[in-house]
Amino acid sequence: MQNVLFLCAENAARSILAEALLRHWGEGQLTAFSAGSCPADAPHPMALRLLEERGVSTESLRSKSWEEFANPQAPVMDLVITLCDTAGDEAVAALSGAPMHAHWGLPDPEAAIGDETALQAAFNAVFEQLEQHIAQLVTIPFADRDPKSVRADLDSIAETA
Repeated sequence: MQNVLFLCAENAARSILAEALLRHWGEGQLTAFSAGSCPADAPHPMALRLLEERGVSTESLRSKSWEEFANPQAPVMDLVITLCDTAGDEAVAALSGAPMHAHWGLPDPEAAIGDETALQAAFNAVFEQLEQHIAQLVTIPFADRDPKSVRADLDSIAETA
């Protein structure tokens, strides 16, 4: 079982969506976690609502600091995926073990300009991109592949828009 940590600044939207989607699609082969460099008090309500509307469990989702994963009692991460430019490599370097790192630069849906409809459209777009990326991620046979091949697969996912 591979442990995957999604990092983003606030751990309120993109990383929460990614964690929930990977739990949904990767059950039994990948274990999903998420955290932020400057975590919000709670996940964004629109992210939670979107997950529920799409039939994805929101149980136990919470905003948390990446520092929770930097202590010796934390699960060892095999893969860390950063989702925004503000969640940098410093968090990856602080984690125990030698996790592989990938970057999926996605726009912050909370930064959408406009009314509620524009915000909803931004959340839907990010959700769909994450769903596409995670659908590809769960097909990688991590245990049967050498690190160079896994890296190529991860790079290919990152290039998918």
